Amino acid sequence: MKKIYAVFCLLFAGFSFAFATGSSDSSKTIVMGALIRNLNETFVRDYADNLKKLARENNVQLKLLDGNGDVATQLDQLKTLLSQGVKYFVIIPQDTGATEQMAQLIKAKDGAAAFSNIQPSVAALKTSTNFYFASSPETVAGEYQAKIIDDYFKKYPAKAPNKIINMILINGQLGHPAQVNRRRGVINGLKSRGWQVNIVVEDTANWGAAEAQAKMDAWLAAFAGKFNVVVAQNDDMALGAIESMLINKYTDNPNDVTKDVDGDGTVLRVPVLGIDATETGRRSMAESKMYATVLQDSVGQSTTAFELVYQCAVNGTAIGYTTRSGLAAATRVTDEEPVTDAAVLAQCFLVPFKPVTR
Repeated sequence: MKKIYAVFCLLFAGFSFAFATGSSDSSKTIVMGALIRNLNETFVRDYADNLKKLARENNVQLKLLDGNGDVATQLDQLKTLLSQGVKYFVIIPQDTGATEQMAQLIKAKDGAAAFSNIQPSVAALKTSTNFYFASSPETVAGEYQAKIIDDYFKKYPAKAPNKIINMILINGQLGHPAQVNRRRGVINGLKSRGWQVNIVVEDTANWGAAEAQAKMDAWLAAFAGKFNVVVAQNDDMALGAIESMLINKYTDNPNDVTKDVDGDGTVLRVPVLGIDATETGRRSMAESKMYATVLQDSVGQSTTAFELVYQCAVNGTAIGYTTRSGLAAATRVTDEEPVTDAAVLAQCFLVPFKPVTR
């Protein structure tokens, strides 16, 4: 009897996440496709790495493909996986406009998908209740940047006389939902706090450090002394701008670029903010270079997307599901798609941003 009990305990301990979610057939290996728009960005790489980890832990066969920033390539990859019998997908799409077509193709195979990072259209989610949004509201990221800037200049009012903020703004890919909504969030967030916001100069650096560094080199030559904050829409671009400022000695002490002379938390003459809270971004903060960032939780987003699709594969739906981290579907509409339509709220799982300061 004791031997039988011991065997039962070992079997129970070895049950996968599928058992915990109520699967009636945990022995069947689930095949999941992961269509990732571009693995060049730190956040996206971290997202993909966590998907691989989750797949290993839950006995899921993951077919992960890099779309290399091309809509047609990603659509071809989807069609190929569907032809191979894959029905369940986690997708970081190339753009919102392609998501309805993707949803229709997946629905035709009675499949399911969770979209992250790039918002799906409302129409895509309305294709079926087996399509989900597992991401973070981008406007909130900009609003957190606004709050951090507000707190900084309240602490150091002499750095923004007459409540005027002269901003250099480094955008991500123009027209990208994150670019549009993060920009709106930071500017409106500052204006709502009583600041006059002047954009000294802005341009895209397409989420990349090298492009941001080159842009900052030119801007320092043209606008040195005319701006009091640099806002980048991700950490990679913030780090590129910081590298330019260090090389050009746009620092508290040009003779020792490691010294935070005025004790404001950065060795640079003005604070530089990012978004993502990547490992390199946090290290820069620890070195008093980047002033602050906002956590876009790649692990939280990818885990949520994975769990939703897994639920569909195991139980047929994720409607009404609460993730293991305690996240449930949205309950109210916002002004940021696709959460603008009450009809799809049950399919929208919003992973929160978090401000990260020293």
